Amino acid sequence: MQAFVGTLVDTPELGQVRIRRDHVLVVNEQGYITSIFPSSTDDDAATKALASIPEDRITRLNGAGESFLLPTFVDLHQHAPQYLFCGTGLDLPLLEWLDRYAYRAEESIDADPALAKQVYTRLAQRYKEVGTGCTVLFGTIKVESNMILAKAFQEAGVRAFVGKLSMDQSPRPTYNEASTAASLESVTSFLDQFDAFVSPLPSHHRLVQPIITPRFVPTCSDALLCGLAKIADERNVRVQSHLCEGRDQMDWVERTRGKKDEEVFDEAGLLRPGSIQAHVTYLSPSLMELCKARGVTVAHCPLSNVYFSEAQFPLREALDAQVSVGLGSDVAGGYSLSIETNMRSAVYTSRMREGARQEEHHQRRAIESTANTTEKSTVSLSRTAGKGLSVSWVESLYIGTRGGKKALGMGGAFEEGMEFDAQLITLRDETSPLGVDQLDFFLPPSEGSEDAWWLEAVERWWCNGTRVNRRGMWIQGDKVL
Repeated sequence: MQAFVGTLVDTPELGQVRIRRDHVLVVNEQGYITSIFPSSTDDDAATKALASIPEDRITRLNGAGESFLLPTFVDLHQHAPQYLFCGTGLDLPLLEWLDRYAYRAEESIDADPALAKQVYTRLAQRYKEVGTGCTVLFGTIKVESNMILAKAFQEAGVRAFVGKLSMDQSPRPTYNEASTAASLESVTSFLDQFDAFVSPLPSHHRLVQPIITPRFVPTCSDALLCGLAKIADERNVRVQSHLCEGRDQMDWVERTRGKKDEEVFDEAGLLRPGSIQAHVTYLSPSLMELCKARGVTVAHCPLSNVYFSEAQFPLREALDAQVSVGLGSDVAGGYSLSIETNMRSAVYTSRMREGARQEEHHQRRAIESTANTTEKSTVSLSRTAGKGLSVSWVESLYIGTRGGKKALGMGGAFEEGMEFDAQLITLRDETSPLGVDQLDFFLPPSEGSEDAWWLEAVERWWCNGTRVNRRGMWIQGDKVL
């Protein structure tokens, strides 16, 4: 058993940030939270529980400064081999960028196991540095490389869903699977090797899981997609892919398949509960209802979308419609692994959408006022009037932690029975009494205003916090940073 004493911050529900000061959180040997209670409680059982834990197994958070525990971030969409060239070629259209950089990097990883191990080991370490304790990864087409990826994350103590790419009709002749049958056989081999790797581990130590990963519709035949859905059913494995990401990709699918992206996936049986679809920037009302009905989670990648999609994901509308949403870095389509960066991107992108909505509303009113056409004004204004499109920092914190974890069947908050995946954030300490790194706190909390001070402090960390503020990280109760 171990315990943590201090301030706990989490987001149990969308739009709600919960700050529990002076609390005790107890974690069992399997890494699950067994109890949470105020440190000043009169409850005898709680007091005895804390007293039974050796002092060297108790982490006291605050000391001479202010720190808090926060659930680790969740990255629902990342291309592990593309970390090789992160931050390159972002001026290109998506399909050209894929051919010039992405496929080439993935080929390099598949051709060189030593390079794969070097890149993936570094990637897992970088994830810990930015506070991400769980990620959903696209790998490559070769089984061996994906097993190197899985082992790197398991050894680093970082949760990962590892996807062996399936693509039987690649536009790049040197990076392709030989046939539909060969692609399906490769997936089965990957799942068998994955099971052999994790089965000797205790269930609570199995941090990595496989995930079925058709790259996207343009690189997958209908036969492959249907075959992957069958394997997912038989092996009880989750599914991930890309959906409605860019106009050129969507037009290509309609031109060559005579169907929309979502129709191809849905007819194959791949839009299903627990599945993750990245981007979905062209989320129409009908697609929104389809995702909700099928139990699909959208991996919102705000930074990447700015570079590779002509549209921005309608986050406000998706959340209001109760579509499951988490955040993704989409490295290397996005240039930063940091979910902190992507939380901020999600908020300012939503505010830009709201600003554009208000400006369009203003312009329509001006034009139609001049025309003095009441009936026309009523019809036109209905397109731009209504609820705002902005998303708050609290909502972004939710989708970056709890929202992503719930999509993967886990907790993502501090509640009894949930896995203890946490990061320690320090606001100020003995060596930096005004504030750590980019944070400055000139005024101490006044008597009776501690709760308000903490809420403001967490918001300021959300805006200006860096990896320097991160002083520790635990996954399934084990300290990994």
